[in-house]
Amino acid sequence: MPSILTKREREIFELLIQNKSTGEIADLLYISEKTVRNHISNVMGKLSVKGRAHAVCELLRMKELEL
Repeated sequence: MPSILTKREREIFELLIQNKSTGEIADLLYISEKTVRNHISNVMGKLSVKGRAHAVCELLRMKELEL
């Protein structure tokens, strides 16, 4: 089954679960903080969840991410 995450969304959420801040993720990926927030919002929309933590939990449950 194909992933529901784009390559960039996966990169961002893998950094989120490493406890990186929005600013740190932006610096590491050479993108703006706004772009990081947009990707996170897009994933929350795909999953119909509110909040980053809920998105992470759902992605782990769906085996889209691993700890």
